[in-house]
Amino acid sequence: MTGPRQSADRLGRLLNLVPYLLARPGILVAEAAADLGVSERQLREDLELLWVCGLPGYGPGDLIDMALDGDRVTISHDAGIDRPLRLTQDEALALVVALRMLAETPGTGHRDVIERALAKIENAAGDLADAPVAVRLPANSPRVDQVRAAVESRHALRMTYYTAARDETTDRVVDPMRVLMVGGKAYLEAWCRRAEATRLFRIDRIDDFTELDEPSRPPAGAEPHDLTEGVFRPTPDLELVTLRVGRHSRWITEYYPVEEVRRSGGDEWIVTMRVTDLGWAQRLLLGLGPDVTVVGPPELLTRIREQATAALDQYSSPGR
Repeated sequence: MTGPRQSADRLGRLLNLVPYLLARPGILVAEAAADLGVSERQLREDLELLWVCGLPGYGPGDLIDMALDGDRVTISHDAGIDRPLRLTQDEALALVVALRMLAETPGTGHRDVIERALAKIENAAGDLADAPVAVRLPANSPRVDQVRAAVESRHALRMTYYTAARDETTDRVVDPMRVLMVGGKAYLEAWCRRAEATRLFRIDRIDDFTELDEPSRPPAGAEPHDLTEGVFRPTPDLELVTLRVGRHSRWITEYYPVEEVRRSGGDEWIVTMRVTDLGWAQRLLLGLGPDVTVVGPPELLTRIREQATAALDQYSSPGR
């Protein structure tokens, strides 16, 4: 019977086997098996596997070589497995930068553990880790650090927030739950007392906030969002928008979640997508110009036609 545990045990045994045999040339197979706590048959199987192990290239001089003379074994070429593992300058730099980036990521748990590990690696790597690289994620800002500090202090927040979908600014009191990063953007997840539900707030859209004296107390039913598929998760109850999209605006099918894409005549595609608010769709589509035509719903067609007509009227008005 084999499995992950047996494979891991065998790997550890093989890694120890080479330096063990190097220190004991000509040792009896039975004696080595007893020392290593395995059967003689198992040790011989390990030795057969070692014969095909070595360095990339796997040619002469790359593989481990040994002399198995009857009941005695001697390693004649170790392929470098006896050498202690050391990080190269590039490896040390890559590891330090990766840990620094992880420590900078909003929502990362156990940051103290990450920072301790980073300190140990930088200490062990010495000058190799002294990289002239400052890690700062694009979504990070002093505001993110301030919001993260408020979450860690477990205080409620009063904030002014801009909702892009409705193009409006509102005042809210929220009970912070966590700060996280999704799609390169930093978000505050909190219980919104105004909406009486768990909400995600993009931190770069928080115009202002004040940390209150009262503690953050999300209700027991405040469940965190499942963000494995992104922030926006279309549901059947949302408004369905149908568009006829030209060649130069096909990018919207990659940038926004869509339900269906099918070819129409020529280079045009028929695209359907769910939206949380027709006002948001109206602003998006007016900015795309004539390369995108709205097929439905009728309310969205009416909105866009009225706004476009009002804009044209401004140009035709005297004195303008």
